[in-house]
Amino acid sequence: MSSSKLEFLPISSSIDPSFWNKLYEIKLNVDKLNETHHSIWGYFSNINNKSNVPLLEVNSTSFNKDFESQKIYIPFHGKVLNWRSPRKTITVEFIFILSFADLKKFNFYYWFAFPVPYNLSITCNSVKNISDDFNINQLEEFWDKYCELDKFQKPYFLLQIKDELVNIFPLKSQVANLDENNHVDYYFGFYDLSLLENCPGSLLRNYITFILHHCPFLQGRSVNFLSLRLKRNSDSNLSLLNSLIFKLELPSCLPSISKLINEDPQKGWVGWEKNERGKMGPRLSNMKSFMDPKELAESSVDLNLKLMKWRLLSNIDLEKIKQTKFLLLGSGTLGCSVARIILGWGARHISFVDNSTVSYSNPVRQSLFTFEDSKYAKPKSLAAADNLRNIFPGVKSSSFQLTIPMPGHSIGESMLEEVKKDVDMLVNLIQEHDIIFLLMDSRESRWLPTVLGTYFNKIVINAALGFDSYLVMRHGVRIDMEEVKVRQHTPGFKSLKGNYLGCYFCNDVTAPGNSMKDRTLDQQCTVTRPGVSAIAGALSAELAISILQHKEGAKAPAFFKIGNVVDTEKELDNQCVLGLIPHSIRGYLSTFSQVLPATERYNMCVACSDVVQNAFDQDRFNFLLKVFQNSEYLEIITGLSELTKEAENIGVWEFSDEEEIECVSYEYSKLDLSASSSVEGNKSRGEIVVEDFSYNQNKTILQDHKALIMEEIDQSGATTSKN
Repeated sequence: MSSSKLEFLPISSSIDPSFWNKLYEIKLNVDKLNETHHSIWGYFSNINNKSNVPLLEVNSTSFNKDFESQKIYIPFHGKVLNWRSPRKTITVEFIFILSFADLKKFNFYYWFAFPVPYNLSITCNSVKNISDDFNINQLEEFWDKYCELDKFQKPYFLLQIKDELVNIFPLKSQVANLDENNHVDYYFGFYDLSLLENCPGSLLRNYITFILHHCPFLQGRSVNFLSLRLKRNSDSNLSLLNSLIFKLELPSCLPSISKLINEDPQKGWVGWEKNERGKMGPRLSNMKSFMDPKELAESSVDLNLKLMKWRLLSNIDLEKIKQTKFLLLGSGTLGCSVARIILGWGARHISFVDNSTVSYSNPVRQSLFTFEDSKYAKPKSLAAADNLRNIFPGVKSSSFQLTIPMPGHSIGESMLEEVKKDVDMLVNLIQEHDIIFLLMDSRESRWLPTVLGTYFNKIVINAALGFDSYLVMRHGVRIDMEEVKVRQHTPGFKSLKGNYLGCYFCNDVTAPGNSMKDRTLDQQCTVTRPGVSAIAGALSAELAISILQHKEGAKAPAFFKIGNVVDTEKELDNQCVLGLIPHSIRGYLSTFSQVLPATERYNMCVACSDVVQNAFDQDRFNFLLKVFQNSEYLEIITGLSELTKEAENIGVWEFSDEEEIECVSYEYSKLDLSASSSVEGNKSRGEIVVEDFSYNQNKTILQDHKALIMEEIDQSGATTSKN
């Protein structure tokens, strides 16, 4: 090839995030307000570089006193200076990094410099492959001896072929032995950062400057430079065959190389790296996602769940959980437990609703509260939301102080506007959220959210506690009602479609009333074994997550057992990725057992039946107001009151003759009959008494049944069968 001016390929920087972590630590703990130079190591290798751009890398180990890295990496030494404020400066180092750290925003401004002389003009006379001067044996010998060099001598070295043997010398020990006669026997070797043919890396100019300084007799002479370029071949072995030999004519620089370089101080040295826009200026590295504790916490939480996905549940949809909005009605024992579990599942949107404050007895049983919260009687919903963000700043938790209007809790004229605002707020909250948890203390407080959850077709999860028992259930939805209700599965299992499932009130034969009236102190407090709430809360959260992961969502079928023969070896179809989804879970700590019953929607239900839903749709607040004033209104419109009367009337004819005689005898003993009363009259009065007794006895049975329901609700929140 004809002689031409040699062109050089500039170097680019590659910064590992750990470098900024280390610099951040040094700035905070060492430099503080000082501006101090720190020695650093950069390293380079073309072996695994798939681009034509030479990359010099730095990471956290760059600040080590000694260079420590793999053998395939070539070290380069330099310095870093971290400014107190952004500004320009002029300096010369082999590698130099100017930086400004915005520690509050985790932004790092940096400017890499690889200084090289500007005025050095070099002529390239020829370029050839290394195999033109070296045979296979010599190449193998060259590689073996190169590997024996000290790591700091590998970037630049001298190579000599004498009597067909290859000798490699460290530059430091051999450069003084060069003279005008023997220099032709040497190749000036360097580890080339460039992979472009006919275009070496820009740092070759520094090498030539060094040679001209120590060997001025080489000015104007042609010198052989060996460009070492390593690549892996098809067998994954390292190969030298991409290496080149440049025959370069060195410039004349009388009286000295130093005089030539510094002839123009403004252009003596160049090598500042261009920014992303191709202009001379610093670059920006935003490390917020790597260094901000909040961002680190979020990525760690996500990683924990992703490991579950990668290792065990490849089909789980974690993003769906993250985007779901959860509404927790009740921020007490159950609310705290549910919030912690769904937070562990990656929930990002959690809203708390409550109307009470944190008391001194709460923190030991309710995991989101502290002594300080009780000391200042902080609202429960606010304390729960704040403390949840303290646990994980990435969650968007909000709080609402709200009293839920309840059936049988009469409302005065002065409270009407406030109650209407509460109803409107609850309606908006349920509309805005995807999953509603009913975690309140009383039965009647669940009625309005149940009506609204059914009306807006939301996923509703209900949890109630007894002393040593619990009930966790999901409510059905009113969509696609023409589908098949019940399906037979593997022996021992059936399933009921989610849109036919009953709600919390479907097993009741009475409307919810004011259960708080005339309660003593011990009846007003929820008394349960401490572990019950944790179990019920965890099951509630897991039930909600399972519904989200089912392809049919709220319509997911509820599995229940039939008979005693259950085939547990066969996998049930139509499950979610987490397993089967029940309708309800009733657990008993006294026996450490639980059952999974499923109940169909009741057409006379006081909450989810068509007649109640239609009444709410037509009159909205006016309908609700009637229920708040008198809960028996629900029994009238649903037909439960008529059903009760029929049950009472039927009871008259259920006694045998013997029972009638016995009753007559019993009642006769209590009658004040006159002597003039005839036997017929006595019989007549006795028959009436029998009828009255039969009516009263059946009425008492129904009343006792209602009382048992209320008692069970008070103690456990569970409902009795409508039978």
